[in-house]
Amino acid sequence: MAFSNSEKIWIFPLAMASLMASFMLIFLTVVSFNMGLLSSARSINSLIFYANLSTTNETTIKLLESDTNQSSSHPPQVQSSPRFGYLVSGSKGDLESLWRVLRALYHPRNQYVLHLDLESPAEERLELAKRVKEDPVFSDVGNVYMIEKANLVTYTGPTMVANTLHACAILLRQSKDWDWFINLSASDYPLVTQDDLIHTFSGLDRNLNFIDHSSRLGWKAVHRAKPVIIDPALYSTEKSDIFWVSPNRTLPTAFKLFTGSAWMVLSRSFVEYCIWGWDNLPRTLLMYYTNFVSSPEGYFHTVICNAPEYSTTVVNSDLHYISWDKRPKQHPLTLNISDTERMIASGAAFARKFECNDLVLDKIDTELLGRGNGSFTPGGWCEGEPNCSKVGDPSKINPGPGARRISGLVSRLVSPSKLTQRQCR
Repeated sequence: MAFSNSEKIWIFPLAMASLMASFMLIFLTVVSFNMGLLSSARSINSLIFYANLSTTNETTIKLLESDTNQSSSHPPQVQSSPRFGYLVSGSKGDLESLWRVLRALYHPRNQYVLHLDLESPAEERLELAKRVKEDPVFSDVGNVYMIEKANLVTYTGPTMVANTLHACAILLRQSKDWDWFINLSASDYPLVTQDDLIHTFSGLDRNLNFIDHSSRLGWKAVHRAKPVIIDPALYSTEKSDIFWVSPNRTLPTAFKLFTGSAWMVLSRSFVEYCIWGWDNLPRTLLMYYTNFVSSPEGYFHTVICNAPEYSTTVVNSDLHYISWDKRPKQHPLTLNISDTERMIASGAAFARKFECNDLVLDKIDTELLGRGNGSFTPGGWCEGEPNCSKVGDPSKINPGPGARRISGLVSRLVSPSKLTQRQCR
């Protein structure tokens, strides 16, 4: 009985001590956990702080990149050969021309958006979609897209600009790999192979934009800039000409107008600027050019030359051979076989405009592209029998004589003296 009372006396202090020890253990665990959370929060805040700093301080970005490169044991990555994102567009009766242009332009490295506008019969659009779907190379690579919900396009109105921006948005969404955007019509045709073009552009700054442009409006100031037009294709399902409304407007003072060719080679960076518009200039000018005669010949030109971060990237050329009347009209002269030597001598990458299946196209295929029987233009990627029926190594580039022609032209255009003298003037 005594032993039992003694045991009871010691049990109580022992229980109290155990309880206190457990309490202290839990307390220390919670404190440690909270300190860990605090430490993590500080780390997160530090990351946010430095992220904010780096977005507002270009020097910080460069220093961080420099530190990273110095501490890294890996050598810098070698930039791969460039890729192009194409828009090839057409209208009623252009199915065969567009298909021929596509096969002459095709390369597995590139991306292609095709558009037959709403004026073309549904049968033509369905046939184009069928051909793209059933072509074994296109199906294998998966880099040809057709705008199935066709847009109504008027060349002299803003709907052509809208269609071009639509294609740009599709290319940005479909692929992260292309470097330059090129817009062509079914009336255009390449004068060099894609291997020639890829080889030439491999040595260029990928921020360069090839846009034929000038601020000397001349007669265009009165006949294009001042009139206010409406493009029925913005709200109608049937194509009709633009119409003029009154009164005329004065020339803008908030920005400087530029004009030039509707055909261009745009850097991905500039395309992103036009589509995403982190600055309001692209949207403001898009609204202004909604009522401008022949807006495709002014919108991109005016955007790029009024954006300080891009105006120094402009090369004053569209890389096209185009023949005009002595007094230029709305459309250029149609090229034929007698123009072949002048086209070759120009060093241009593309020419326009051509009639469907004109003999001059056969001559270009045979003598410049090495293409025949409706096949793809041969390149380093081609394998199979017949040639180019299968895709080999898309990174294998085999430039030909065309590379010397286009490289000569581009070298002259981007030479420092000529480049700066002709930028946004």
